[in-house]
Amino acid sequence: MRARDLCEALDLPILPKHTEGIRSKLKRLVVRGVLAEPEPGLFTQPRT
Repeated sequence: MRARDLCEALDLPILPKHTEGIRSKLKRLVVRGVLAEPEPGLFTQPRT
């Protein structure tokens, strides 16, 4: 899922301030191991 898709799912306006905020939160979750980023900008659950 991309940051823009997540904004749409959360009913947030598709504005750069919202998508960049979501993207930074997703990046933090990647660092913590909660999510994986198989390619730039695409976030998924990590494979177990």
